[in-house]
Amino acid sequence: MSDSPKVLVVLTSHGKLGDTGKPTGWYLSELAHPYTLLTAQGFTVTLASPTGGPAPLDPSSIEAASSDAISQAFLTEQNALWESTAPLESFLGRADDFAAIFFPGGHGPMFDLAEDPTSQALIQEFASKDKVVAAVCHGPAALVGVKGSGAKGEAFLNGRAVTGFTNAEEEEAGLDAVVPFLLEDRLVQVVGKGGRFEKADEKWAEKVVVDGKLITGQNPASAKGVAEAIVQAVWGA
Repeated sequence: MSDSPKVLVVLTSHGKLGDTGKPTGWYLSELAHPYTLLTAQGFTVTLASPTGGPAPLDPSSIEAASSDAISQAFLTEQNALWESTAPLESFLGRADDFAAIFFPGGHGPMFDLAEDPTSQALIQEFASKDKVVAAVCHGPAALVGVKGSGAKGEAFLNGRAVTGFTNAEEEEAGLDAVVPFLLEDRLVQVVGKGGRFEKADEKWAEKVVVDGKLITGQNPASAKGVAEAIVQAVWGA
Protein backbone atom coordinates (compact mmCIF):
# COMPACT_ATOMS: atom_id res chain seq x y z
CA MET A 1 0.00 0.00 0.00
CA SER A 2 1.30 3.48 -0.83
CA ASP A 3 2.07 6.22 1.69
CA SER A 4 -1.39 7.64 1.00
CA PRO A 5 -3.86 5.24 2.64
CA LYS A 6 -6.91 4.43 0.57
CA VAL A 7 -10.49 4.11 1.79
CA LEU A 8 -13.17 2.35 -0.21
CA VAL A 9 -16.51 4.07 0.42
CA VAL A 10 -19.56 1.98 -0.46
CA LEU A 11 -22.76 3.86 -1.28
CA THR A 12 -26.21 2.42 -1.79
CA SER A 13 -27.71 2.02 -5.27
CA HIS A 14 -31.25 1.97 -3.87
CA GLY A 15 -33.30 5.12 -4.38
CA LYS A 16 -36.87 4.22 -3.39
CA LEU A 17 -38.17 4.37 0.17
CA GLY A 18 -40.14 1.15 0.40
CA ASP A 19 -43.60 1.49 -1.14
CA THR A 20 -44.05 5.11 -0.07
CA GLY A 21 -43.22 6.49 -3.50
CA LYS A 22 -40.64 8.79 -1.88
CA PRO A 23 -36.98 8.89 -2.85
CA THR A 24 -34.15 7.80 -0.59
CA GLY A 25 -30.48 6.91 -1.01
CA TRP A 26 -27.33 7.84 0.88
CA TYR A 27 -27.17 10.67 3.40
CA LEU A 28 -25.22 13.78 2.43
CA SER A 29 -23.52 14.73 5.70
CA GLU A 30 -22.51 11.12 6.37
CA LEU A 31 -20.27 11.20 3.31
CA ALA A 32 -19.41 14.90 3.18
CA HIS A 33 -17.85 15.13 6.63
CA PRO A 34 -15.85 11.88 6.46
CA TYR A 35 -14.65 12.64 2.92
CA THR A 36 -13.54 16.15 3.91
CA LEU A 37 -11.71 14.94 7.01
CA LEU A 38 -10.12 11.89 5.40
CA THR A 39 -8.80 13.75 2.36
CA ALA A 40 -7.46 16.52 4.63
CA GLN A 41 -5.55 13.80 6.48
CA GLY A 42 -3.94 12.55 3.28
CA PHE A 43 -6.27 9.65 2.52
CA THR A 44 -7.38 8.76 -0.99
CA VAL A 45 -11.10 8.01 -1.21
CA THR A 46 -12.69 5.77 -3.84
CA LEU A 47 -16.46 5.46 -4.21
CA ALA A 48 -18.30 2.29 -5.19
CA SER A 49 -21.89 1.05 -5.24
CA PRO A 50 -23.61 -2.26 -6.01
CA THR A 51 -24.54 -1.32 -9.57
CA GLY A 52 -21.91 1.35 -10.21
CA GLY A 53 -22.71 4.62 -11.95
CA PRO A 54 -24.82 7.28 -10.20
CA ALA A 55 -25.56 6.55 -6.54
CA PRO A 56 -28.83 8.15 -5.39
CA LEU A 57 -28.47 11.00 -2.91
CA ASP A 58 -31.40 11.29 -0.49
CA PRO A 59 -32.92 14.72 -1.19
CA SER A 60 -34.09 15.04 2.40
CA SER A 61 -30.45 14.96 3.49
CA ILE A 62 -29.72 17.97 1.29
CA GLU A 63 -32.47 19.90 3.03
CA ALA A 64 -31.25 18.75 6.45
CA ALA A 65 -27.76 20.06 5.65
CA SER A 66 -28.89 23.46 4.35
CA SER A 67 -26.90 25.28 7.04
CA ASP A 68 -23.97 22.83 7.06
CA ALA A 69 -21.11 24.55 5.22
CA ILE A 70 -19.05 21.35 4.81
CA SER A 71 -21.94 19.42 3.30
CA GLN A 72 -22.92 22.29 1.01
CA ALA A 73 -19.36 22.68 -0.26
CA PHE A 74 -19.13 18.94 -0.86
CA LEU A 75 -22.47 18.97 -2.68
CA THR A 76 -21.38 21.64 -5.14
CA GLU A 77 -17.74 20.69 -5.58
CA GLN A 78 -17.64 16.88 -5.48
CA ASN A 79 -20.78 15.72 -7.26
CA ALA A 80 -18.76 13.82 -9.86
CA LEU A 81 -17.77 11.37 -7.11
CA TRP A 82 -21.23 9.88 -6.62
CA GLU A 83 -22.38 10.34 -10.19
CA SER A 84 -19.79 7.86 -11.45
CA THR A 85 -19.20 5.23 -8.75
CA ALA A 86 -17.40 2.01 -9.63
CA PRO A 87 -19.29 -1.30 -9.41
CA LEU A 88 -18.64 -3.17 -6.19
CA GLU A 89 -17.63 -6.36 -7.93
CA SER A 90 -14.60 -4.62 -9.42
CA PHE A 91 -13.04 -4.49 -5.95
CA LEU A 92 -13.25 -8.17 -5.10
CA GLY A 93 -9.78 -9.50 -4.36
CA ARG A 94 -8.36 -6.00 -3.90
CA ALA A 95 -8.55 -5.48 -0.13
CA ASP A 96 -4.76 -5.19 0.02
CA ASP A 97 -5.06 -1.96 -1.98
CA PHE A 98 -7.01 -0.30 0.83
CA ALA A 99 -6.66 0.54 4.51
CA ALA A 100 -10.40 0.65 5.21
CA ILE A 101 -13.90 0.13 3.88
CA PHE A 102 -16.62 2.57 4.96
CA PHE A 103 -20.41 2.49 4.61
CA PRO A 104 -22.28 5.81 4.98
CA GLY A 105 -25.94 5.64 5.89
CA GLY A 106 -29.17 6.94 4.52
CA HIS A 107 -32.09 4.52 4.30
CA GLY A 108 -30.91 3.05 0.98
CA PRO A 109 -28.49 0.53 2.56
CA MET A 110 -31.39 -1.03 4.46
CA PHE A 111 -32.85 -2.17 1.14
CA ASP A 112 -29.82 -3.28 -0.87
CA LEU A 113 -26.54 -3.47 1.05
CA ALA A 114 -28.14 -5.40 3.90
CA GLU A 115 -28.44 -8.41 1.59
CA ASP A 116 -25.89 -7.72 -1.15
CA PRO A 117 -23.62 -10.78 -1.54
CA THR A 118 -20.80 -8.83 -3.20
CA SER A 119 -20.78 -6.29 -0.37
CA GLN A 120 -20.75 -9.09 2.18
CA ALA A 121 -17.85 -10.81 0.41
CA LEU A 122 -15.89 -7.56 0.40
CA ILE A 123 -16.45 -7.05 4.10
CA GLN A 124 -15.28 -10.59 4.78
CA GLU A 125 -12.19 -9.98 2.69
CA PHE A 126 -11.32 -6.70 4.41
CA ALA A 127 -11.88 -8.20 7.86
CA SER A 128 -9.79 -11.30 7.08
CA LYS A 129 -6.89 -9.03 6.12
CA ASP A 130 -7.25 -6.98 9.33
CA LYS A 131 -8.43 -3.87 7.51
CA VAL A 132 -10.68 -1.27 9.12
CA VAL A 133 -14.41 -1.90 8.62
CA ALA A 134 -16.51 1.19 9.39
CA ALA A 135 -20.13 2.27 9.02
CA VAL A 136 -22.41 5.03 10.29
CA CYS A 137 -26.15 5.46 10.93
CA HIS A 138 -27.93 2.97 8.62
CA GLY A 139 -24.60 1.95 7.11
CA PRO A 140 -24.19 -0.90 9.65
CA ALA A 141 -27.08 -2.60 7.85
CA ALA A 142 -24.39 -3.77 5.42
CA LEU A 143 -22.76 -5.72 8.25
CA VAL A 144 -25.71 -7.67 9.64
CA GLY A 145 -25.64 -10.53 7.14
CA VAL A 146 -21.87 -10.95 6.98
CA LYS A 147 -20.43 -14.22 8.20
CA GLY A 148 -17.19 -14.39 10.15
CA SER A 149 -14.13 -16.36 9.12
CA GLY A 150 -14.61 -19.10 11.73
CA ALA A 151 -15.67 -22.64 10.94
CA LYS A 152 -18.88 -22.31 12.99
CA GLY A 153 -20.44 -19.91 10.52
CA GLU A 154 -21.09 -17.27 13.15
CA ALA A 155 -21.94 -13.72 12.18
CA PHE A 156 -19.08 -11.27 11.65
CA LEU A 157 -20.64 -9.09 14.36
CA ASN A 158 -21.10 -11.91 16.86
CA GLY A 159 -19.63 -10.90 20.19
CA ARG A 160 -18.74 -7.39 19.01
CA ALA A 161 -19.60 -3.94 20.31
CA VAL A 162 -21.55 -1.88 17.77
CA THR A 163 -23.94 0.99 17.32
CA GLY A 164 -26.27 2.22 14.60
CA PHE A 165 -29.50 4.12 14.03
CA THR A 166 -31.71 3.41 17.02
CA ASN A 167 -35.33 2.34 17.17
CA ALA A 168 -36.23 5.61 18.89
CA GLU A 169 -34.59 7.65 16.15
CA GLU A 170 -36.34 5.61 13.45
CA GLU A 171 -39.67 6.13 15.18
CA GLU A 172 -39.06 9.87 15.46
CA ALA A 173 -38.18 9.94 11.77
CA GLY A 174 -41.57 8.32 11.13
CA LEU A 175 -40.08 5.46 9.14
CA ASP A 176 -40.17 2.56 11.60
CA ALA A 177 -43.03 0.98 9.65
CA VAL A 178 -41.37 1.61 6.27
CA VAL A 179 -37.92 0.09 6.66
CA PRO A 180 -37.58 -3.68 6.08
CA PHE A 181 -36.31 -4.13 9.64
CA LEU A 182 -35.33 -2.02 12.63
CA LEU A 183 -31.55 -1.72 12.62
CA GLU A 184 -31.12 -1.62 16.38
CA ASP A 185 -33.15 -4.81 16.81
CA ARG A 186 -31.19 -6.61 14.10
CA LEU A 187 -27.83 -5.52 15.48
CA VAL A 188 -28.79 -6.66 18.97
CA GLN A 189 -29.76 -10.02 17.51
CA VAL A 190 -26.59 -10.43 15.44
CA VAL A 191 -24.05 -9.45 18.12
CA GLY A 192 -25.57 -12.07 20.43
CA LYS A 193 -25.19 -12.41 24.18
CA GLY A 194 -21.45 -11.94 23.96
CA GLY A 195 -21.72 -8.59 22.21
CA ARG A 196 -23.43 -5.32 22.95
CA PHE A 197 -25.32 -2.56 21.20
CA GLU A 198 -24.37 0.86 22.51
CA LYS A 199 -26.22 4.15 22.05
CA ALA A 200 -25.99 7.74 23.18
CA ASP A 201 -27.92 8.86 26.24
CA GLU A 202 -30.05 11.11 24.04
CA LYS A 203 -31.51 10.64 20.56
CA TRP A 204 -29.50 12.19 17.71
CA ALA A 205 -26.42 12.70 19.92
CA GLU A 206 -22.99 11.61 18.72
CA LYS A 207 -21.96 8.05 19.51
CA VAL A 208 -18.99 6.21 18.02
CA VAL A 209 -18.08 2.65 19.05
CA VAL A 210 -14.62 1.26 18.32
CA ASP A 211 -14.07 -2.49 18.69
CA GLY A 212 -10.61 -3.19 17.31
CA LYS A 213 -10.75 -2.51 13.57
CA LEU A 214 -14.58 -2.36 13.64
CA ILE A 215 -15.88 1.23 13.86
CA THR A 216 -19.57 2.17 13.94
CA GLY A 217 -21.47 5.43 14.45
CA GLN A 218 -25.05 5.88 15.58
CA ASN A 219 -26.43 8.71 13.44
CA PRO A 220 -25.53 11.69 11.23
CA ALA A 221 -23.95 13.51 14.18
CA SER A 222 -21.49 10.62 14.47
CA ALA A 223 -20.11 10.72 10.92
CA LYS A 224 -17.13 12.98 11.61
CA GLY A 225 -16.26 10.95 14.71
CA VAL A 226 -16.27 7.74 12.67
CA ALA A 227 -13.85 9.32 10.20
CA GLU A 228 -11.61 10.44 13.05
CA ALA A 229 -11.64 6.87 14.39
CA ILE A 230 -10.72 5.53 10.93
CA VAL A 231 -7.72 7.87 10.82
CA GLN A 232 -6.65 6.79 14.30
CA ALA A 233 -7.05 3.11 13.48
CA VAL A 234 -5.03 3.38 10.26
CA TRP A 235 -2.26 5.74 11.38
CA GLY A 236 -2.06 4.07 14.77
CA ALA A 237 -1.67 0.59 13.27
